[in-house]
Amino acid sequence: MREILGRRRRLLSWRIGRKSDQSPSLIGAALTFATAWGWPVLPGVGIEGQSRQLLDGIAGLEGRSGLAGPGERQGDTRGKSGRRSGKRGAKRGSRAAQQSTADERPELPLTSRDAARGGRVRCACPDPECVVPGAHPLDPGLLAATTDERMVRWWWTNRPGAPVLLATGGRAPCAVSLPAAAGARALAALELAGVRLGPVVATPARYFVLVAPYSMERLGELLYAKDRVPGSLRFHGDGGYLPLPPSETGQGQARWERGPLPGSAAPWVPDVEVVVDAVVDALTHTGVSAPEF
Repeated sequence: MREILGRRRRLLSWRIGRKSDQSPSLIGAALTFATAWGWPVLPGVGIEGQSRQLLDGIAGLEGRSGLAGPGERQGDTRGKSGRRSGKRGAKRGSRAAQQSTADERPELPLTSRDAARGGRVRCACPDPECVVPGAHPLDPGLLAATTDERMVRWWWTNRPGAPVLLATGGRAPCAVSLPAAAGARALAALELAGVRLGPVVATPARYFVLVAPYSMERLGELLYAKDRVPGSLRFHGDGGYLPLPPSETGQGQARWERGPLPGSAAPWVPDVEVVVDAVVDALTHTGVSAPEF
């Protein structure tokens, strides 16, 4: 029985992947962003039915594994005479448990990695065609973003798997983002040019280059001076948001492509002019192109 139980636990760990291990890192990351760095954060809406499917999947696996319930013993089968079948019954129980775990694995939550293999991930918001599944605020809304430790701890205690969103603008960093394929090549061009960068957040879909806060007037003047601004560039200023590592959304897991330097102080970020000049130049003069999505 112990051997079967151990196999079942390893199977659950394999099927769930990092989900069970991710929650402590999410709340820890959210608290670091809010309290140590002073970045206002809030939970993202998440992916539809993820927690419920996970619980159902675990219950289903336990029910199919042939494991004995309370008051029962593994392989304890009785015939009409009331006698136990002994080792033969135990072997049948063991074979049934192995067969059920091998052939009847429960359907667990669809993750972004499944979506990359052709599955479909739905956002938990009411919009069935949401283009950023799980990666936007809903309840609470964006204006609820805070650096308050008690509020942040309460949010992720009640929703431990929720993505961590940064509310950009104000005193918080803003960001310039572009599609991931172009982003990787643009960052290489920036490094060759000797441009100093701060943290860069990457998802399978986009790269987010964090920059110092800017006003819309300042950004407008900056873009007006350019001959051409690629439509694949996006700007996340006041009223914007972006996912922070190690959040996982329908578009994939957020990670640090350029991580912040170790320490308790808020990471340094460059001015928007430096990043926009270099990125636009990289996109328009070095053959880096990207679809507008």
